[in-house]
Amino acid sequence: DNPATHFNLKTHMNSRDLKAAIEKITQRGGLSNAGRAISFVTKNFFSKVNGNRGGAPNVAVVIVDGWPTDKVEEASRLARESGINIFFITIEGAVENEKQYVVEPNFANKAVCRTNGFYSLNVQSWFSLHKTVQPLVKRVCDTERLACSKTCFNSADIGFVIDGSSSVGTGNFRTVLQFVANLSKEFEISETDTRIGAVQYTYEQRLEFGFDDYSTKPDILNAIKRVGYWSGGTSTGAAISYALEQLFKKSKPNKRKLMILITDGRSYDDVRIPAMVAHHQGVITYAIGVAWAAQDELEVIATHPAKDHSFFVDEFENLYKSVPKVIQNICTEFNSQPRN
Repeated sequence: DNPATHFNLKTHMNSRDLKAAIEKITQRGGLSNAGRAISFVTKNFFSKVNGNRGGAPNVAVVIVDGWPTDKVEEASRLARESGINIFFITIEGAVENEKQYVVEPNFANKAVCRTNGFYSLNVQSWFSLHKTVQPLVKRVCDTERLACSKTCFNSADIGFVIDGSSSVGTGNFRTVLQFVANLSKEFEISETDTRIGAVQYTYEQRLEFGFDDYSTKPDILNAIKRVGYWSGGTSTGAAISYALEQLFKKSKPNKRKLMILITDGRSYDDVRIPAMVAHHQGVITYAIGVAWAAQDELEVIATHPAKDHSFFVDEFENLYKSVPKVIQNICTEFNSQPRN
């Protein structure tokens, strides 16, 4: 009915002790509340304090007899978003008196990272369970295919396109940089995780730093802090084209490409065609408008649906309020896509 820990990731440091601990586990009886168990594992198991290692993929193997007696879909979604790769082993089907408990017929597909059969194994009887050991070990060790290890925080190349026009002013420009830093802080930054780049624009454009320049969070945050305010006009269309050329051409093929553009006014040039090119090239574009930014223009720049990719705040001081919304949209979008 209720999950409980027998031992955690750091309790046993050699196979002999581990084997002895496994043999001491006694059956508790009760229902097959797999959803509750998955929630428990997500909250308690994969934390540093319980022995989780940052560099190692997280894997949960769920063994269920017949059918779970509660829902697994929501618990599994949270587990996947936390980067936990769930493998489901189902033994035998539901016997007659269990069928009244069946709440989610297609539970295995709702729980796993991909529905391609890689993550779920169906075993006809308990006597043949031993035959799944080798296939399962092989899959767990195939780290390239552990799709849930990729989360929305470690799978992107994010290019910030920052309006440095005269109307922004020095003080507000610092507030914009703080907003860029606050967004960047949320991601796992390294050469293999999320990478950050930035362009500043007025009439002209300047590459502040590219995706390859910095590969740690402290270095990125320092680089953002060092960006100097330029001042000038507002050519947002040219800035989008420049970012595609100077930043996103160097994006890695397996990364999502996210452009986050921040502007405080209407552009002097056309944004329509550069925005179309960005969308066509698979760059997911977020348009953040402040003060005098034109709502219609933000919607043209933003990836469809515009309501999920364009944000407007009336003054610079309120920029920070849109950080959680932007992050939430980035993650919701990521989790709705098939993983590579």
